Amino acid sequence: MGSMKDKRKNQLQPPFAAETRDVRFAGTFEVLVPVPERNKPQRVPLQFPTMAAAENWIHSPDGKDMIADILKEAQKS
Repeated sequence: MGSMKDKRKNQLQPPFAAETRDVRFAGTFEVLVPVPERNKPQRVPLQFPTMAAAENWIHSPDGKDMIADILKEAQKS
């Protein structure tokens, strides 16, 4: 029987908001979606003025749809 630590290790992290690294969009936030079989998370092609706006978008219907599309495209590859 596997331990709880093993189960958590194999689970995919949920999408998260982070400050944009791109200097062209300094001071904005982006949403990153961890994708299986990929080292870096996939960026959502949107910029948000605040961390709260980015986190709220993750839980919105539009956000859930776009995140599902990103994960579906990643599984095709």
